[in-house]
Amino acid sequence: MAEKQIQGINKMYIASVLILTFAVPVIGVAAQMMITKDIPLSLELIGKWFIFSAVGLRLFVAGIKQTTNPAFTAKEIFHIDKAESLPIVRELGFANLCFGLVGIVSLFLPPWRIVSAFGSGLYYGIAGLQHLLKKPAGANETFALVTDILIFIFLLVYFVKMI
Repeated sequence: MAEKQIQGINKMYIASVLILTFAVPVIGVAAQMMITKDIPLSLELIGKWFIFSAVGLRLFVAGIKQTTNPAFTAKEIFHIDKAESLPIVRELGFANLCFGLVGIVSLFLPPWRIVSAFGSGLYYGIAGLQHLLKKPAGANETFALVTDILIFIFLLVYFVKMI
C-alpha cells in the first residue's frame, strides 16, 4: 500500500480530508474577499466554498478512489477484507462522483448549492449516523464519523438559513 500508515491511521486519507473539508474553503473565502473587496463574510459566501470543496471536491475525489480502488475504502475505512464487498464499494463511488459533481458545479451555478446542501447533507448525516451506530473500528473510521457529522451540521444550518 502506497499510503503511509502509523498505528492504523492512513495519513494521506486524513490529510486529504482535512485539506478538502477545512483548508480549501477557508482559502476560497479569503481569496474571494481579497479579490472582491466589498463582499462581506457571510454564510452564503462560506457555504459557496464549503459546498464546492467539502462536498464537491471531497466526494468527487472519494468517488474516483472508490471506483478505481474499492479495496482502500473496504479495508481502510470499513475493515472489510472480502472481495465480495468491492462491487458495493465501487457503486458507492458512483454515488460519490455524482454528489461531488453537483457540489463542484454549484460553484458556477449558485441555485445548485441548496440542492447540494440538501442531498449531500442527508448523505453525510446518514453516513455519520451509520458510522456511529456500528461503533468505528479504527482511527480512519472515527475520523470519517467526526468529519461526516461536522459537514452534516454545517449543511443543515446552511440549508435552513438559505431556504
